[in-house]
Amino acid sequence: MRPVRVLGAAIAIAAVTLAAAGCGDDGKTGGDKTGDGKTQASGDGGGTVTVQAGNGAVTVPAHPKRIVSLSPTHTETLFAIGAGPQITAADSLSDYPANAPRTKLSAFKPNAEAIINYRPDLVVLSNDMDGVVKALQKVKVPVLLEPAAAKLDDAYDEINDLGQATGHVAEARKVTDGMRADIQKTVAASTKGKGLTYYHELDNQLHTVTSQTFVGQVYGLFGLRNVADAADKASGGYPQLSREYLVKKDPDLVFLADTKCCGQNAAAVAKRPGFGDLKAVKDGGVVPLDDDLASRWGPRLPQFVKAIGDAVQKTR
Repeated sequence: MRPVRVLGAAIAIAAVTLAAAGCGDDGKTGGDKTGDGKTQASGDGGGTVTVQAGNGAVTVPAHPKRIVSLSPTHTETLFAIGAGPQITAADSLSDYPANAPRTKLSAFKPNAEAIINYRPDLVVLSNDMDGVVKALQKVKVPVLLEPAAAKLDDAYDEINDLGQATGHVAEARKVTDGMRADIQKTVAASTKGKGLTYYHELDNQLHTVTSQTFVGQVYGLFGLRNVADAADKASGGYPQLSREYLVKKDPDLVFLADTKCCGQNAAAVAKRPGFGDLKAVKDGGVVPLDDDLASRWGPRLPQFVKAIGDAVQKTR
């Protein structure tokens, strides 16, 4: 299975984890303080901080030097906030930035023993598959579970969590402030979205997202209406549509988040049975996206928002 399809599934799984365990934090993370307000010393003579993550309050070294990241989104974030040099290993899908220390470690079937071999002083992940969090905690490895964001504030909170955990608080705040500003600017400049309908394609088997998902909420910033909402019965926001359903709904815009995984583009969509008559096809409203930008909730999120905004403004 190609990464983007797997990432879409992981977002759905992690959303359940998020609801059960609580999101990254409430913006109130802070250091582990003693009674006199000083940072509490750890056993090796260094300081520690306590971060409120999806797996509760986690105490980590104030400046971890051997971070293992098992999330492409969090790998991007760590580099964006200046913690890239502190990463010892990243999972097999952490392909951005290009100098990320990518390994064969799996984010979706994590192996605790393989992770421990990197001697991490902090592990960051976005889902607790196969009980990896407990397995690492048993050997005293600090683990931050920062699940897939359910809303924009979650994305910002998780970036600030990682800043707190790695000694890059100011840099993390700068990143989130910049993201907010860029997104607000794009949305303000996109005036044609209200009332337009759209379909966001995760793969060429017509799996999609609804308005209740993180991705769906991003589209909602523009006032766009999701044609998949009525089809979501019990899929938790990730239904698979039929060709007939999509043709009947005839969306104004079709966003393709399967250009890398499945080779989809406007020409390929137009060749599908019945799709040649779609309004989006006839009016140039089929929009190819970067699969990774459309499936990650980290520092490059404004680029995904910008792609939507540009498409909205080009709508006839």
